[in-house]
Amino acid sequence: MSAYLLQAEDVTIQGEGVTIAPFSCALEAGSRLTLLGETGSGKSLLAQAIMGTLPRGLSARGRLVIDGETFDAADDKSRRALWGRRLALLPQEPWHALDPTMRAVSQVAESHRHVAGRDRRHAQQAAWADLAELGLAEAGGKLPGELSGGMAQRVAFAAASAGGAPIVIADEPTKGLDAPRRDAVVELLARTPEGGGVLLTITHDIDVARRLGGEVVILRQGQVVERGPAQQVLTHPQSEYGQELLNAEPSRWPRPAPLGETTQAPMVTATDLAKTRGGRELFRELSLAVRPGEIVGVVGPSGCGKSTLGDILLGVTRADGGRILRAPGHPLGFQKLYQDPPAAFSPHWQLSRLLDDLVRRHRLDRSAIPPLMARLGLDEHLLERRPGEISGGELQRFAILRVLLLEPCFLFADEPTSRLDPITQRRTLALLVELARERRCGVMLVSHDPVLIERICDRRIVLGDEQVSAAGQALYPAPVLV
Repeated sequence: MSAYLLQAEDVTIQGEGVTIAPFSCALEAGSRLTLLGETGSGKSLLAQAIMGTLPRGLSARGRLVIDGETFDAADDKSRRALWGRRLALLPQEPWHALDPTMRAVSQVAESHRHVAGRDRRHAQQAAWADLAELGLAEAGGKLPGELSGGMAQRVAFAAASAGGAPIVIADEPTKGLDAPRRDAVVELLARTPEGGGVLLTITHDIDVARRLGGEVVILRQGQVVERGPAQQVLTHPQSEYGQELLNAEPSRWPRPAPLGETTQAPMVTATDLAKTRGGRELFRELSLAVRPGEIVGVVGPSGCGKSTLGDILLGVTRADGGRILRAPGHPLGFQKLYQDPPAAFSPHWQLSRLLDDLVRRHRLDRSAIPPLMARLGLDEHLLERRPGEISGGELQRFAILRVLLLEPCFLFADEPTSRLDPITQRRTLALLVELARERRCGVMLVSHDPVLIERICDRRIVLGDEQVSAAGQALYPAPVLV
């Protein structure tokens, strides 16, 4: 019997313009393997090939050995009996993994009961304990649609890991989480190898890869360009692409040119905003003005009200108090980039149809699509796919393309690059800043990465339990512009 818990031997993926070169790994008990690389490089597809969940039109070849049992990678149905019990996937998109009609605690309890085999009472107790450990004690009674993206991600994590599978595949498990929550999830992930299991992680976050340790594989365009111990690869990469990847960390970004003075009226002005949700005060006495071409960052822990603030400024949600003024004469000018693009795209239609509908509905200039796609690094063949058939990073860039076609005057960008690798993230945000300056569009940019915000934003708003002003004074609970 093999000494390895998970082996992949010359696994390849092909179909519909996708080619993933032969990939192999052999992971014994206690092993950690992290896949890094550009968006669309095949990281998630390799995980799906192991699970047997590849999108239609794609097929895998090769041999898999999972916990001593051999499988043909082409026979995707053969692994279904392993799901949750011996092989668990923590999905990249919580909105695809969670039942929108079921309370969070019930979804976790369901895994404890039907996968782990606990009775109803103990399953419920275990579910509440899992949520409390992830900082979600108050979210157990809520539906997924009532949770922030980061909170939904943690609920999906709890549900997927409840069965205690020894082999865990985590696809972007820390996406959308603030630093403390990210570190807590990394610690939880580490329990699998520490307990004698195997952890295969897919991430864009180089710091997460460093913290997990073990072995790192860097992928580009379906090819392995570098692999080795995490400390070596993430400190002194040998490949040119590996070096480029490390240099794209936000701490190394050049700062954009300053906005400069402007006499134009703000795109949106808010005075003394206040909002309470679920009996908890999110913010009060919040006043701000976003000028044409200005980039204002919004930072704070998960669930602190960042997305709610954007919805209030856009008129989607009502504030409990305060006043908002929006620049007149812009019927389509106030737009939002959603944190989770799958929630913003119909899953049933090809992307070409969705863009055509937008162009026809608003009488837009169709000729603007190809140059914007080129600037966003999007291949034309992706237009013939549905939203669920492309990577999360590619779909996020399509969301940016779609909103830019509307030529907004104010854009609330809610974690717009959370699915992008560092290189693509840097290029995409540089393009967003460039277009905002060119088109005099005010942008509010949400991110859990304070270094990213500090690098590219003209000012920032800090939300959460404690805010610190430019003078270093602690403010609670009123937000502050810095």
